[in-house]
Amino acid sequence: MSCGRPHETDCSDVLAEVWLFLDQECNIERRAALQEHLDECRPCLEQYGLEEHLKALLAIKCGGDAAPDSLKARLRATIRQTVIEQGGARVAGAEVGVDASRDGRA
Repeated sequence: MSCGRPHETDCSDVLAEVWLFLDQECNIERRAALQEHLDECRPCLEQYGLEEHLKALLAIKCGGDAAPDSLKARLRATIRQTVIEQGGARVAGAEVGVDASRDGRA
């Protein structure tokens, strides 16, 4: 999408990052650039508003749901067993082992 006006930050870039902006997951400089664009560009601001309302609706409808403790325990056990069977996990070139004697918490 493009509004047809020149901006420092392209409309398509802003819309691609709108969820990062909403969740405050971008750095301060990027957040400022996105905010500046939204302040200047009505079509992007309208799209941002729709996304903001959708996020709020999702939070209201789904925000209180939490996984049951039994499901969390099964997931931890399955992940732990998979890692053990594979002899540990590789993380950025480093070997990460799992202590199988732990009390069931990941």
